[in-house]
Amino acid sequence: MNETVDNTKKLIEFVAKNYEAGKLDDDSLVQLIELAAKYLNLKTIAEYSRSNKISYNGAKNYRKTIKISKVKFILDNY
Repeated sequence: MNETVDNTKKLIEFVAKNYEAGKLDDDSLVQLIELAAKYLNLKTIAEYSRSNKISYNGAKNYRKTIKISKVKFILDNY
């Protein structure tokens, strides 16, 4: 296993363990999600198409999309 996979597992275990133990709360998880969204430059398809002046379908069909809780986002962290 490579280092990135090991670190990902450790991070997930750390967050899960500490959230369940009450050492992290909902606000902590929101801050973590916001930080990840910042690094990934996540935008909804509509936000991305508006900010890049392309059509919704152009963004949806020709950019990398990911789905989080039934919402599609453009992943644009190049």
